[in-house]
Amino acid sequence: MMMNNVQAVNDALMYEMGRDPTVMMMGEDVGREGGVFRATTGLQQKYGKARVVDTPLSENGIVGTAVGLALNGMKPVAEIQFSGFVFAAYDQLISHASRMRQRSMGRYHVPMVVRMPFGGGVRALEHHSESDETIYTQIPGLKVVAACTPTDMKGLLISAIRDPDPIIFLEHIRLYRAFREEVPEGEFTLPIGKARVALQGNDLTILAWGAMVNVSLEAAKQLQKEGINAEVIDLRTLKPLDKEAVLNSVKRTGRVVIVEEAHRISGFGSDLGAIIAEDAMLYLKAPIIRVSGYDIRFPLYKLEDEYLPDPHRVAVAAKEVMNF
Repeated sequence: MMMNNVQAVNDALMYEMGRDPTVMMMGEDVGREGGVFRATTGLQQKYGKARVVDTPLSENGIVGTAVGLALNGMKPVAEIQFSGFVFAAYDQLISHASRMRQRSMGRYHVPMVVRMPFGGGVRALEHHSESDETIYTQIPGLKVVAACTPTDMKGLLISAIRDPDPIIFLEHIRLYRAFREEVPEGEFTLPIGKARVALQGNDLTILAWGAMVNVSLEAAKQLQKEGINAEVIDLRTLKPLDKEAVLNSVKRTGRVVIVEEAHRISGFGSDLGAIIAEDAMLYLKAPIIRVSGYDIRFPLYKLEDEYLPDPHRVAVAAKEVMNF
């Protein structure tokens, strides 16, 4: 069936709630309103108010309640309306959700998913466009997924719900209704921790996730016109990272551009660069280049396009590593 990302999220939740009665949904306006982006439309009508819970405007309460439910046999999926508002719940994530398995010596698990729209590009207000994925990757015990396509969105969300550990599931705002593709119906999962080769190439490797995958693919089209064949790797999962896919591509091409929407300093791209330097330094033919956001707060709409990496910036970086 042809779906966009919103429809794929809804399809995954519909399927998994129908298959497993312990799966439940909770968050602000997720019931009658169907969520701020309508990703949960129809769930409450089908599965009732006890399994699709409209909560007060309290991110700390939503995530904390999800932790308690997960410890008592449920599989809660918590929706945060925008990732920029999750920090009130940060203590629940870092002090409880992520630590419970280790704290209890494996006796207890926290099988919960926290879904969050992230990223910019839709002319939103302050606190609605953040890309803070690196913060979650630094917390031991959390897994972090950042899918790009509708197919990946469905397959990875179902896998995340079935995972025994807490997962941060990042959904890029700009991709919610950006395009459609054929998505498998019914039972469909994808393994967490496996990257995808979005475009094969031999001249350089472009590493990206979320909306930056499509930006990188557009840049690759421009580069092809100049005889440069870039390989685009969609990481899909930041933690656990598919190091094998990254290193295999880098060792083959010898040139790397990392594209991320987040701030440049201490971004996940910095870690990718360090991993490549540690494990594939002798294969590199040129320095690694990062294309990223800037070290400022995400700007309001007039300067949004100036902040976000675009295909031109990626193509310029690619030609720089090719000409080194």
